[in-house]
Amino acid sequence: MADSLLLGAAGSAMLAYALEFLLTPRPAVAWRRHGGCHLVHCGLCLLAFAGLTLLVQRPYFALAILGAFLFLVVMVNNAKYHSLREPFICQDFEYFTDALRHPRLYIPFLGWGRALAALLAGAAAIWAGFALETPLTADIGWSAMLRQGVALALAGLLLLVVGSRRCPSAEHEPLADLSRLGLLASLWRYQRDEAATVFVPDSPLPVVPPATADSPDLFVVQSESFFDARRVYSGLRRDLLPEFDRLRRESMAWGQLEVPAWGANTVRSEFSVLSGLSAASLGVHRFNPYRRLAKQGVTTLASRLRDAGYRTVCVHPYPATFYERHRVYPLLGFDLFIDISAFGDAERDGPYVSDGAVATMLADLLAEHRAASAQPLFVFVITMENHGPLHLEKVGPGDIERFYEQAPPAGCDDLTIYARHLANADRMFGRLREMLLESQQPAGLCVYGDHVPIMPGVYAGMAVPDGTTDYLFWHNRHNGSGKAPTTRVAAGLAPMLLGLMSS
Repeated sequence: MADSLLLGAAGSAMLAYALEFLLTPRPAVAWRRHGGCHLVHCGLCLLAFAGLTLLVQRPYFALAILGAFLFLVVMVNNAKYHSLREPFICQDFEYFTDALRHPRLYIPFLGWGRALAALLAGAAAIWAGFALETPLTADIGWSAMLRQGVALALAGLLLLVVGSRRCPSAEHEPLADLSRLGLLASLWRYQRDEAATVFVPDSPLPVVPPATADSPDLFVVQSESFFDARRVYSGLRRDLLPEFDRLRRESMAWGQLEVPAWGANTVRSEFSVLSGLSAASLGVHRFNPYRRLAKQGVTTLASRLRDAGYRTVCVHPYPATFYERHRVYPLLGFDLFIDISAFGDAERDGPYVSDGAVATMLADLLAEHRAASAQPLFVFVITMENHGPLHLEKVGPGDIERFYEQAPPAGCDDLTIYARHLANADRMFGRLREMLLESQQPAGLCVYGDHVPIMPGVYAGMAVPDGTTDYLFWHNRHNGSGKAPTTRVAAGLAPMLLGLMSS
């Protein structure tokens, strides 16, 4: 049985190398990688194999468990890359538990069939492992198994420590790092970098003067997956977004927004807009700044306005615990966080709270606040209606006629569903415009998209978007007609808002 331990230990590293051939994109071949990457790779495999063997007492079963887990990571990586054009990174392990709490957000991109097959295969492997392999303790006893298992674990730990010192540093560009370092070494590097001391960059946001009776309210709407889809398919109706077009004509600033996310990972754009910090300045924390960086306390648009005397509110019709916003947002300067629990039986469009219901909530919020206080109000809104997976919804009767001047090619149902949600978002923008025009208080409205939507089938037959979304800033006391469009980075949006608010 000692031979089975050695074979399993060697097999774990070889199996991990073999599974890399299934990755999309595939890393550089092993002999082109730095030696430190191989030490990390082998060290992690040995540690995992030793730990599993001590747990289940069966080395071949432990090897099967390790292989099954790595195969799951490969499948998730390939699904993520297909949808988001980014490989699996260490921060994505958090989404494994999120997928159990919010399965509709994640599992459809992997595929329900694949997910079910993985569960059944796992269950079968567990049964076979316990039923068909004799435990080590029955042959060599507990003490011998412990000695050999701990020896393997110590060998793995030694390889990992030495490899960590020699392995090249990560560039925090997932495609490049996966290619240079390999799967396990890149995951390890990202984990170690995130676990290091968090350095919070200096805030680029100016201090806001104390609020007065004339200080304008500010509503910032992060519209889920919003961008002007007419840039992708010219067959969409020119009047698809009449309210957005009107706001754009009247706005003080508008154009395309370079966001640090593509298809998902909303918090990357969200944090960049709120903090004014560029993705490059965040290092490894750019991938999910709410995991560690934001919990250190970061100056944001909300905290600047709160310090100036504003009431600061976030509205998001989804559970507050998602991305731990309930813990993070008080640290970012919000007085109040209104989540899904406040929406009760509010209208849904698709599976999520509709943008129309969000507009109603904002109108009620403004009216209640104005009735109770003269304090200026800042509201940051994160919508949900247009959140995918779009392919789980159905094209409705008359949708083609409503949204297209020229019918789309076959296989573009996602675009039609997306256009329906865009039209609903557009009506929300119009209602907010009317609400603020009727307000006696000066007020600004900023609208932007957090990322382009996930529609790989549509993009395969049409133009692939460059990843930019659209933004505008409109003020109920200033007509900005004639302003030329300006492309901005997401991190530059908050400083622009503060400048225009004070002009």
